[in-house]
Amino acid sequence: MRRALALGAEAAAAEEIPVGAVVTDAAGAIIGEGRNLREETGDPTAHAEIVALRAAAASTGSWNLEHCTLTVTLEPCLMCAGAILQARVGRVVFGAWDDKAGAAGSVYDVLRDRRLPVRAEVVGGVAEPEAQALLRTFFDARR
Repeated sequence: MRRALALGAEAAAAEEIPVGAVVTDAAGAIIGEGRNLREETGDPTAHAEIVALRAAAASTGSWNLEHCTLTVTLEPCLMCAGAILQARVGRVVFGAWDDKAGAAGSVYDVLRDRRLPVRAEVVGGVAEPEAQALLRTFFDARR
């Protein structure tokens, strides 16, 4: 989570919504990382989770990340939850809950939906105060 928070801070410095994400393998080594890049790239799918998943897939040479953990500073949205399931990520750890668009237990619970053929273990609220502070500082400066 420390690395994800650092990536979120990098995003904020680049005028991006401050979200950072890392993918670790079964041994805990980082195999992919990302931060929000939507403003920089003009790509609406360039959320931190998607960027990190793409990097992890490139690093491993496989789209299948079932033995991996995605750690992200903010609860994944619907798009990212879908990508997480498509990549078969086995575990998702996040910091701040997103009560407006979260898809890992707050608004929706896509990652654990028993109607879907794959699910992920979800651990929310890890380093939540730090993750919330990063977001609050960013948005307070813009209001």
